[in-house]
Amino acid sequence: MNFSYLESMPIGIIFAFITIFMLAFCELGFQLGERARKTRDKDAMVSLGPMVGGLMGMLAFVLAITFSMAASQHDLRKQNVIDDANAIGTAYLRSDLLAEPIASEVKQLLREYVDMRLQAVNGGDMAAILVRTVEIHGLLWARVSSIARTTPSLNASLNIQSINDLIDMHGKRVTAGLYNRIPYSVWLALLVISALAMMTMGIQVGLTGKRRLFAVIPMLMAFAVLVTLVADLNRPQKGLITVGQHAMLDLQSSMRNDIK
Repeated sequence: MNFSYLESMPIGIIFAFITIFMLAFCELGFQLGERARKTRDKDAMVSLGPMVGGLMGMLAFVLAITFSMAASQHDLRKQNVIDDANAIGTAYLRSDLLAEPIASEVKQLLREYVDMRLQAVNGGDMAAILVRTVEIHGLLWARVSSIARTTPSLNASLNIQSINDLIDMHGKRVTAGLYNRIPYSVWLALLVISALAMMTMGIQVGLTGKRRLFAVIPMLMAFAVLVTLVADLNRPQKGLITVGQHAMLDLQSSMRNDIK
């Protein structure tokens, strides 16, 4: 299955897909259960009950682990936004310690850097933004390192440290935002266990001879909501739950107000 394709799908389609997926396996189990009922196997219902309970417990366990992973990654991305804004803000303030015209050049580059950050989370061309971001890193480092070489001082050291922290935070944000995802093996395990649990439950329902859709469908939809929530948390800026950029927006506003 193409998990990357599922990540790019609208959240409503993901919910519908998961609901239909579970309902299909439940119906498959119901058909198997009906066939077994016609063979008049009296012990089938008794022996199947613990199996259904065990599989539903396994499904809940894997779903809880998956949700925990997605939630922790989401919290990390939110913290990274704050740390990134703090690192950029510190570099911006410390640029006042540099001599002109380098101080103005550094500030202008940092303003553009913040704009790039916000464009990246608002649907900008990610490849072009990453290229320009690395270019800005090089330009900033060239400015502050040249001063450190020609006139070594505490102020130069502070600016070197600020730019280095800024570059380090870029690596953390790229890793957390673009690469840190729930492993495909976990998604596969969740889908397989969901299919088995729904099919076994369908067999149990089929053995009674009544579909009981009024009870089955709400339960399937509840599971689908939870899985959809996990998928939404796993996508930083593409779903209903996004990583807030308030710290970066406040920084952008303060930088613009600083322009004289």
